[in-house]
Amino acid sequence: MPAERPNIVIFMNDQMSGLAADPRPAPIMPNAERLAAEGLRFRRCYAPTAHCCPARATYMTGLYPSRHGVYNNVLNTMALHTDIYPGIPMWSDVMAASGYDLKYSGKWHVTKSRDPRDCGWDELLAGSTGRESHDLTWQSWIDLAARRAELDRPRQRGELLRPGWGNYRHYGTLPKQQGQTHDFGPGDYQVVTTGIEGLRAAASGAGPWCVHIGPNGPHDPYIIPEKYATMYDPATVSMPESWRDDSSDKPVVYQRQRRFWQQMSDDEQREAVAHYWGYCTMQDYLLGLALDALEETGQSGNTLVILTSDHGDYNGAHGIWMKGIPAFDEAYRVPLVMRWPAGIEEPGREVDEYVTLADIAPTLLEISGAEPLPQSDGRSLSPFVHGEMPEDWRDDFCSQMNGVELYYTQRVVRTKDWKYVFNGFDWDELYDLRADPHEMRNLAPRGDEPAPEIREIIREMCVRMWRFGRATEDIMKNPYATVSLAPFGPMAAFGL
Repeated sequence: MPAERPNIVIFMNDQMSGLAADPRPAPIMPNAERLAAEGLRFRRCYAPTAHCCPARATYMTGLYPSRHGVYNNVLNTMALHTDIYPGIPMWSDVMAASGYDLKYSGKWHVTKSRDPRDCGWDELLAGSTGRESHDLTWQSWIDLAARRAELDRPRQRGELLRPGWGNYRHYGTLPKQQGQTHDFGPGDYQVVTTGIEGLRAAASGAGPWCVHIGPNGPHDPYIIPEKYATMYDPATVSMPESWRDDSSDKPVVYQRQRRFWQQMSDDEQREAVAHYWGYCTMQDYLLGLALDALEETGQSGNTLVILTSDHGDYNGAHGIWMKGIPAFDEAYRVPLVMRWPAGIEEPGREVDEYVTLADIAPTLLEISGAEPLPQSDGRSLSPFVHGEMPEDWRDDFCSQMNGVELYYTQRVVRTKDWKYVFNGFDWDELYDLRADPHEMRNLAPRGDEPAPEIREIIREMCVRMWRFGRATEDIMKNPYATVSLAPFGPMAAFGL
């Protein structure tokens, strides 16, 4: 590690699937590819849950939801908790105390009572803070009902009918505003240019610095400028392998979601993919602006650049979109690319081990020379940076999902061969990833006694689930008869 403490640039998108940052066929993302070629690409990076707030709180604290306390949207009246538990520090608190100049521009969405300025950051521009609400009052619904004829109009292309809710427009073209001189949506462009201003100001200072740039894209809806909306031919985009999966062997809520999206024709679904790809390419161009600004400072050699996201997007996989309760990889796997010319050994490598957003906090604190967090569910990725493979690195990924704006209990356990999903609201899921990498055939039993080999695999996955639950102080352990639905309970992991 260089004697001089590294600078840090974090470019964190919202809802960018790990598939988007994979090599082609995928959206054209030359700047992400450049970072990977000059650094490290982590091929199996996962969010702890496919939901903004708990994932971002994990990124900030290095803890899973059961230990930081954020389970779903904190700016919503359905929030189980609106804030991170008292006394839980963020990595930014520690790094600021160690002498780093921290500057924040972009989406926050971590906790309702604290903004970036309260957590060690020089807050340049922040969205999704406690000053906002992602809910509607009952009076708002009454007022909207007066406009029903306007809101519940016949379905147009790219729209979906939602009686009583107002139609939802999933994708489209953003008109260029008068006097606009760039080809980007106004929100993300302002976030990135503000972040770049902060980067230049930080680089002119005397000490080490860290800049977080967090655009809102490619979060739904995919309504983007014409240049990117027309960049990909819908007739030639590659649809997900699981696109035609009818989910008949999966939980009913998956089927309900798929039925909603089936309002769109095949052509519309292809157009939606093309728009999402265009949105990702636009984000990559904005990333390039930040990288160019970093180069201009002359400090890129000892600057760690991280590209990641809070969660992904199903983007047509299994016929569904957005993120949430379905546990498929497209919404759980996120990009994680690092470049650090002065620190990464043998750049251009790919890491195939399981890592999570919880690993980012201990990584940043170790490479910056700051004190570690008092507790962490993640581990520093610095061995991979130095070309080493820890002998005791995890061989699985486990999730914690307790719901979105509706409540559910779901846990994922994923190894390189198998994936098990405990669904407290429906039948479970089991996929043989060697024969079925796109999770098309659910092998978990539905009431019948499973074959002995399937039963043993489910038992092994439950053992992993409970051991991880103990390590992270998971709240899902109540023995009451109506909720003890996992096929093997905690004692399976502790001596039974």
